[in-house]
Amino acid sequence: MKNSTVETLIGAAVIFIAAAFFFFAYQTSGKGHAAGAYRLSAEFDNAEGVSVGTDVRIAGVKIGSVVDFTLNHENFQADVVMELDPKVKLTDDATAKVTAEGLLGSKFIALEQGGSETMLADGGVISNTQGAVDIWSLISAAMFNKGTPAPAGGDQGAAPTDGKAGATTDTKTP
Repeated sequence: MKNSTVETLIGAAVIFIAAAFFFFAYQTSGKGHAAGAYRLSAEFDNAEGVSVGTDVRIAGVKIGSVVDFTLNHENFQADVVMELDPKVKLTDDATAKVTAEGLLGSKFIALEQGGSETMLADGGVISNTQGAVDIWSLISAAMFNKGTPAPAGGDQGAAPTDGKAGATTDTKTP
């Protein structure tokens, strides 16, 4: 009888610890809602790599996360709703940019404070946005762009056009 009581208590402790771990993971993953958080939205022309749970940062510090991500069917832009820490108040001229942690790192939304005196309220819209830059299309354009202009300075160093590479013509005056 004593063994079954001990086993039951150990089982209950394991279940409690597992539940506490899952609660902690849920809260820190950005899926859970912070108490008192407020929502702002922004529209991006390219929000590649952004999804529900994506970090929202100011100066590299996480202050919130993306809680909704839809397509605006009128202007075909990505409508992103962010939930932010209530201690961080943004001005109405703040900017939002989709950026990455490195060349191949995960994407996040970087916010920058503006200089206005007017603060955005819950449900406000950040109108100054910059979408994600497609690094692979930039690399492809740089590698395969055949319409690049000639370097400044004209035809210096160009091959002769008479078909005799490296040949020079001597003109002697009598």
